[in-house]
Amino acid sequence: MSTKVRIVGKKENVVKTDHFSIDECIGNVATKCDDLSLAIVTITEPTSEPWITIDYDEYMYVTDGLIEIYLEEDGLKSMTKVVAGQTVFIEKGTRMQVVFPSGNTSYIPVCLPAFKPERCIREEGTESDVSKRLNALHNSDNSSKLSAEEVSAKFDHVTKVYHMCEKKLWDEAVSSGTAYFPPTFQKDGNFTHATAVAERLVSTANHFYTNTEGDWICVELDRNELLKLGILTIFEEAKPVGATSVNEDWESWVFPHIFGGIPTHVDGVVTSILPMKRDHDGTFLSIDGF
Repeated sequence: MSTKVRIVGKKENVVKTDHFSIDECIGNVATKCDDLSLAIVTITEPTSEPWITIDYDEYMYVTDGLIEIYLEEDGLKSMTKVVAGQTVFIEKGTRMQVVFPSGNTSYIPVCLPAFKPERCIREEGTESDVSKRLNALHNSDNSSKLSAEEVSAKFDHVTKVYHMCEKKLWDEAVSSGTAYFPPTFQKDGNFTHATAVAERLVSTANHFYTNTEGDWICVELDRNELLKLGILTIFEEAKPVGATSVNEDWESWVFPHIFGGIPTHVDGVVTSILPMKRDHDGTFLSIDGF
């Protein structure tokens, strides 16, 4: 057989759930190729992926159905709809959320270089069976994992972060003209917990704060304005709040931790304050405006 034409591998199913399937044809699993990857993805029910930041250029060719790709840049959100027969290009370094609104969708992603979990940084959100399976297949060589500094650097472009707190404590800081510090600030390691995806605060609040009483708010912050004041925001693994441990499903997520309090009277730091809705038993339901 000629060395110029040769079989280098075969299709490998790398993910299989009730409604999501990924068959890799070229890549680190199917052909031991790191230059590029090509897969066939099939979705049978409406679903979505968490926000991710990719460290590769990606093409997606939609063969059936449609895909919605959401971006958030400089506080502005946008959505690109890709329908059957269309190809979309997504530039390396893009932060996005991919949504499959109708199910019955299939597409072919091509990644340059090839897909690896460490090249696809997933933000907080429930870790899916998809990500668990991909991590298991790719984690035989831990030497390629990113350091904490490298992970945080992937989110340098994220400008808006969100913190939730009791409205009465926030109002006290505002009325006294001081910075706001959460009650567990020192115990947590002298940082303020936050998120880059405001909607995630609802599930987080229901893990930590359903037993509290009173109104809660979501505070939108400009990370660049915090930095001007010498307050760093670093993306790290999930950490406990006070004496309450994190949900075990959050072990693979990353969160923005603000190493300092929140100045309440410095123009530009706080860009929005939104009320959080709760029901009669204390369960958090939603954030007004999201």
